[in-house]
Amino acid sequence: MSFTLAIVGRPNVGKSTLFNRLVGKRLALVDDQPGVTRDLREGEARLADLRFTVIDTAGLEDATDDSLQGRMRRLTERAVDMADVCLFMIDARTGLTPVDEMFAEILRKRAKHILVAANKGEGAAADAGVIEAWNLGLGEPIRLSAEHGEGLNDLYTALLPITEELALTQVEDAPDTDVAVDVDAEAAPDHAPTKSKPLQIAVVGRPNAGKSTLINQILGEDRLLTGPEAGITRDAISVQIDWNGTPCRIFDTAGMRKKARVQEKLEKLSVSDGLRAVKFAEVVVVLLDAAIPFEQQDLRIADLAEREGRAVVVAVNKWDVEPEKQQKLRDLKEAFTRLLPQLKGAPLITVSAKTGKGLDRLHAAIARAHDIWNRRVTTAQLNRWLEGMVAAHPPPAPQGRRIKLKYMTQAKTRPPGFVVMCSHPDKMPESYTRYLVNGLRETFDMPGTPIRLTLRGQGDKNPYKGRKKPGPSKLRKHLGKGRADDR
Repeated sequence: MSFTLAIVGRPNVGKSTLFNRLVGKRLALVDDQPGVTRDLREGEARLADLRFTVIDTAGLEDATDDSLQGRMRRLTERAVDMADVCLFMIDARTGLTPVDEMFAEILRKRAKHILVAANKGEGAAADAGVIEAWNLGLGEPIRLSAEHGEGLNDLYTALLPITEELALTQVEDAPDTDVAVDVDAEAAPDHAPTKSKPLQIAVVGRPNAGKSTLINQILGEDRLLTGPEAGITRDAISVQIDWNGTPCRIFDTAGMRKKARVQEKLEKLSVSDGLRAVKFAEVVVVLLDAAIPFEQQDLRIADLAEREGRAVVVAVNKWDVEPEKQQKLRDLKEAFTRLLPQLKGAPLITVSAKTGKGLDRLHAAIARAHDIWNRRVTTAQLNRWLEGMVAAHPPPAPQGRRIKLKYMTQAKTRPPGFVVMCSHPDKMPESYTRYLVNGLRETFDMPGTPIRLTLRGQGDKNPYKGRKKPGPSKLRKHLGKGRADDR
């Protein structure tokens, strides 16, 4: 059976380390300094034969106001309410603190099931802290070492009776379902997102552009930590949602600054986590600030997404506070065409993450970009198109030798990749390749998506190409007989 386990505790007690240990991947950022984790991160955990969802939370702080720590605490309390089991972690080497006792009292009132874990429990130095954990009155503490994987069998033993109880409850509360399946329904395209394979969307941009606020507006709840401070998001947090009937997995990434300004180790880890999310995404939403659009860093982020071969949608946020909307929109389109020619035709959408205006247009643009990204053109259509392009503008003739374009086919999708068989592919100028790529965009309606065009020569198939003729043997040399063509 499946259940949800939330890991809570003070900052720097090892919650993210245990989270990575349970999911079997280094998903959460881990550092020696406290307060690294700020958002809720979910993952599919595995412990022996148990399969469950684990939630990594921000460190509990003694703050109840609207400060950053206060907002982090409210988000953690929300995770406690959502979870079936709450794992309260303390630092066994530090021992029990007054803050631990205060939060234990809060968990006693809010959590459904509570387990106490004394982390960093390797060695004799942790004995006193493990004994002190009994004072919380939450049962026998589990001695753990998330870093070295010790004590996980004790955690399994403690979880087992709780899972059996939860399984009985789920069976009793399970509703009767009678689903009718329409056999004659038209089958969806192969690339259409499904619940098992949702559409992967990464939202990237500079710090304080409004990425987390935008995703919260799409979700309809305050799932991600937001605020006026720049650089709140550190991890690349993924959330799954059914957005207007489209199953999606949306990645919220950390704000990306210029490389020269990134000095701290933690920010470097955050940026690399965001770049990894871009590589795994299918559609990348580049979020700009309407007040300062198309900064150098914005252009680099958009170019990165194009080089990675992802479908790109450019969204301009904070449109609700823009006074001259029409003039600003004309300036944005002109700057977009001039500064990002490699993304010619990509959608430019104005949104307001605060009010939710423009989200329907953003969803339509993402769906269309994903469809173009998966588009396939038949070989017959491509060759008819190629004949027309060559007739309109023949390829050059370097050193008096005309380059012949023989035929063309599509080798792949995601993004669309085409192969042109021709003579002397190494002598084809870059300008003619761009001419063909732009023609593909216009003729087959593929605006904005990256197009990969490869030129290949027939000589590449010759197995004897580059092979030297064998020289005469020593015996033939001794007899004075060389090759027949040498006589």
